[in-house]
Amino acid sequence: MYSKTGSFLLGILLAACCSSVMAQDANVQRAQQVYDFMVAGQGDSLYVYSSEEVREKVIPEVLGDTFKGVEKQYGKYVSAGDWQQVTAEGATLYFRDLVFEKGELRFQTMFNDEGKAKLLWFAPVPPKQTATPVLLDNKTVKEKEIEVCDGDFKLPGILTYPTKVKKFPVLILVHGSGPQDRDETVGPNKPFRDLAWGLAKQGVAVIRYDKRTLVYGAHSSLQGKDFTLNEETVNDALAAIRLAKAIPGADPERIYVLGHSQGGMMAPLIAERTDKDLAGIILLAAPARKFEKMLEDQHVYLTSLRDDKPDTKTFVDSFMQRLPEGYRNMLNEYNQVNTARKLSLPILVLQGERDYQVTMEDYGLWRFGLFRNANVQFKSYPALNHLLQEGSGKSTPYEYQYAAPVPAYVMDDIVRFINRLEIKN
Repeated sequence: MYSKTGSFLLGILLAACCSSVMAQDANVQRAQQVYDFMVAGQGDSLYVYSSEEVREKVIPEVLGDTFKGVEKQYGKYVSAGDWQQVTAEGATLYFRDLVFEKGELRFQTMFNDEGKAKLLWFAPVPPKQTATPVLLDNKTVKEKEIEVCDGDFKLPGILTYPTKVKKFPVLILVHGSGPQDRDETVGPNKPFRDLAWGLAKQGVAVIRYDKRTLVYGAHSSLQGKDFTLNEETVNDALAAIRLAKAIPGADPERIYVLGHSQGGMMAPLIAERTDKDLAGIILLAAPARKFEKMLEDQHVYLTSLRDDKPDTKTFVDSFMQRLPEGYRNMLNEYNQVNTARKLSLPILVLQGERDYQVTMEDYGLWRFGLFRNANVQFKSYPALNHLLQEGSGKSTPYEYQYAAPVPAYVMDDIVRFINRLEIKN
């Protein structure tokens, strides 16, 4: 039963929803308009419909000749698909796929608050996914609910384990930044679930759990205690290691940690604090740059996709000031590469070459910092982005809104590492 206040709030929400839908419909019409101008070679009209940022970079004559230039390279225009849209990082991209005699291109546009086009872009149509969806093999794999406990903090999770292996290794999955669930869900993608199902099928048990900041939110640290990366990531990973050693059927001598993104950055510290309780760690898309530098580079790249004028320093300063003091201090003091260099346990560093969040610069820093360590193996994947999705060209956040499973070859390499085999490059 709704109160008057509840009905009033519901009305506001419905009105906001309808307003958003109307704005999206209007932008689809705008997208069609700028597309028609582009095809017709009406550069002056395109110029009027473009944002100030676009007009500063290109003159009407160039806009008018764009489609002709595309046809010279790809042949005569044949047909166009329906308009589609995808939203990421607070911005909506409108696009349609075009067929030419010699190939296909995707026409993309985006609008500012005044309805002006701030992006007019032709790009290759992304290739269709070749990775096979990861399925749970109910004949050889089972799952059961677990709880990862650090003091009063209790995190629900899942153990996925092989039923036909008597003494199985256990891999603990440690999340990236933000309040993430046990599957590391982003849009329709669940990379941690894919890893758990794929690895268990090959004889490796996997622990995955909801992150403390998802379960407890603002109450993720003890009252009066400053919140740091220990409370966000490290302490719960250590609790998961203790849990793994007590699992019936698990080999306590073969407990591993796989950290993704921020989890990978913290994996060396987790290993340092386990007092040799781990058999190895896997750093998957793990940052090696300082946090502020990575934040700055990401902001510059993301604003370039929207053709915005980046005020990167203000953005980074504002973001850092919102972090708890202890958290900032730990970010500044912790050196993940130096910590990893001191470890003697096996380490595997994996990196997607299309990753715009944690880049090949980070991968290079890991390789340079650990090149004398005989206990470390490295591998990069040309087609993968930060979520382990296959694609081509430089990755964008819009890719994350399309379902794409973790490819089987990633699981194969992890299994080889756990079985103490050399990773093939």
